[in-house]
Amino acid sequence: MNGLVRGGLVSAAARAGTWPWWAQVACVYVASRIVSACIFMAAALHQGVNPWFPAKPDYWNFINIWDARWYGEVIRNGYPQVLPVDGSGNVQENAWAFYALFPMMGRAVSAMTGLDPALALTFIAMAAGLGAALVAYNLFRHKVAHRTALWGVVFFSTFPVSPVLQVPYAESLNLLLLASALLLVVRRHYLWAMPVVVLMCLSRPTGVPFAAMAAGLFVYRLWLRSRPAGPDADTAVHNGRELSSLAGLAAASAVSALLWPAIAWAVTGDPAAYTKTETVWRGHDLVPFKPWFDTGIQLFGPVLGVLAPFVFVAAFGLLMTSSPVVALGAELRLWCVCYMGYLLVFLHPQTSTFRMLLPLFPLALSAALVSRSRAYRGAVVTMFVLLQIVWIVWLWVWAQLPGGGDYPP
Repeated sequence: MNGLVRGGLVSAAARAGTWPWWAQVACVYVASRIVSACIFMAAALHQGVNPWFPAKPDYWNFINIWDARWYGEVIRNGYPQVLPVDGSGNVQENAWAFYALFPMMGRAVSAMTGLDPALALTFIAMAAGLGAALVAYNLFRHKVAHRTALWGVVFFSTFPVSPVLQVPYAESLNLLLLASALLLVVRRHYLWAMPVVVLMCLSRPTGVPFAAMAAGLFVYRLWLRSRPAGPDADTAVHNGRELSSLAGLAAASAVSALLWPAIAWAVTGDPAAYTKTETVWRGHDLVPFKPWFDTGIQLFGPVLGVLAPFVFVAAFGLLMTSSPVVALGAELRLWCVCYMGYLLVFLHPQTSTFRMLLPLFPLALSAALVSRSRAYRGAVVTMFVLLQIVWIVWLWVWAQLPGGGDYPP
């Protein structure tokens, strides 16, 4: 495994000056996706009877399960104009939980090329994942030299849930748009970031934390301007026009975050159509913070379970103040804080939570900054690949739980 890490994923792509940077990044990304494909194919041999295909499906059928089926449903039938309900009037699972940009692109590619919609979605996911890796590299290069930035991409591409970047899920498209928006923010091109954020908010629900990040950055820049100039003062403090553009980005992000719920309201006539649909998978209404305590009590008991969320927040706070994370800069660090805060407020923690950590991808660079040791970096990639096996075999392979239900990836 370590030989594969050094030979297949890194050494051929890391000879700075031998290949252009984009070829090195592409090599890392494609090699990591081949590794993940091999894991998928091996796991498919152990897939038993399931709701979608016969046992032991081939690779293409195997990656087109779970939420991929919902995106296919959107392509075929669109979104319901009336929310489906059961005999008691409770809203049932439906397509409004899945944002429109990804299936719309799949429909367009399928119409133009004649490809099966599932294959079109897979192609888009793979291409968007490659684009996300290329943009992430450029984002990392604003902070570090080429080799360290490339290692950040290696960690990003081999992260334990990175196999989702090659299945018909919207994660890779959302990461491409998120990384692009963050890159524009770091470069202070706030007006250019606005249309990117609008598209991002139509791919997955990342608009609320992005708006919080932009607003927090605006307050931080105002504070910097109010400080008296000194020998250690920030020499790149925003001017008035930049601050106005940043405030505009915060406002545009907040409005864009409400765009998909507003569309669901307009189509169904129910102002809570989106939130009602989202909470179907939870089994109860949304109560901020409460699911984390409920899950803590379920896992650790009534005493430790209440303390667990506080311990988690404290550990994350320490991480955010560590030297490798501080080196990310104000924008990327603030994004990580806002996104994790968003998860703490709104997320119902479950097995899908691992997948929802992907927007914290800037931390891949901080992991690369921990040490320049080849042994350390090789060990991290090896551990990530082994955890990919765990994630795919434990969560992607469908299995009926004894009490009903399943563990969604």
